[in-house]
Amino acid sequence: MKIDGKTRVCGLIGNPVEHTLSPVIHNHLAKIENRNLVYVPFLVEGDRVKEAIEGAYALNIYGLNVTVPYKSAVIPHLKEIDKLAGNIGAVNTLVRTENGYKGYNTDMPGLLRAMESENYTIRGESVILLGAGGAARAVAMLCMEQGAKEVFLLNRSMEKAIAVAKEVNGIYKEEKIVPMKLTDYRMLPERRYLAIQATSVGLYPNVEDVVLMEEEFYDKIAAAVDLIYNPYETRFMSMVKAHGGRAMNGLKMLLYQGIIAYELWNDVTVSQETAEKILIKMKEERK
Repeated sequence: MKIDGKTRVCGLIGNPVEHTLSPVIHNHLAKIENRNLVYVPFLVEGDRVKEAIEGAYALNIYGLNVTVPYKSAVIPHLKEIDKLAGNIGAVNTLVRTENGYKGYNTDMPGLLRAMESENYTIRGESVILLGAGGAARAVAMLCMEQGAKEVFLLNRSMEKAIAVAKEVNGIYKEEKIVPMKLTDYRMLPERRYLAIQATSVGLYPNVEDVVLMEEEFYDKIAAAVDLIYNPYETRFMSMVKAHGGRAMNGLKMLLYQGIIAYELWNDVTVSQETAEKILIKMKEERK
C-alpha cells in the first residue's frame, strides 16, 4: 500500500505484543477495502500507560486496541467509556473523539458474533462457565445480557466464584450466576449444557493440561467454547468431541473482536465474506 500524509494509523498497545495476530486482521481488512490505513503493534512498559494514551492522541493515532495487561489500566486515562466496558471493567478498543479516546469492550460482542457464526446460542441455555478470572467475569455478563437460563460458575477457588457471582448478579439484579467448586460438578442438574472454558488451562505450551480430567463431566456437555486458540484444538475441546459434543476455539472471537473495532473506527460494516477471508489469513499466519 501507499503510505502518505493521509494514511490513518491504528495500533495495539500491550506487553508483550510481538506475537499478536491483530495486524493480520486490520491490515488485510484495509487492503480488501482499499482503505488508507495501517495498523502496528506498540510495546508499552508497565508504568507508561498514561504517557502512551496521551502520546497516541497527540500523534493523531486514529484508534487503538488494548491487550494484556492494560485492559483495566487504560480506563482512568480515557475521556469516556461505553456502558458494557464499564460493567466488565475492561477496555480493549479506543476510538478517537474530539477531546480524547472513548473506550469500548469488543471482546464479548466478538465472542457472541463468533458463536453465532457457528450456530451457537446463549439465550435460554443452561451454561457451565469454567473459571473466575477477568475473562470468566466478562463471559458471565455476556450470558446475562443474552438471556441465559442459568450459569453454573465452576472454579477451583470457591471464594473467587462467589465474588464474581455476587458482583454480576448485583449488576443485573438477577440471581442466575450460581457459584460452585470445580470438583462439585457432579451436583449439577441432569441436562446437557453449553460449556465455556474461560481459564488459561491448556494454553500453549501446556497443551496436555485440562481444567477437568474426569470423563463423566464431558457427558454433560452438548456444545463447548474454549476461549484459547493456541493450540487450535485444546485437550478440553477434544474431550468434549470424544463424548459426542461439538466444540469451537477462540480464534473467531479474536477475529470478530478485531472486526468490531475496525467497524467502530471506520463506521463501516464488514461482510461475512470478508470476515472469512481474514480468518483464512489468520490460520495461515499462526502456522
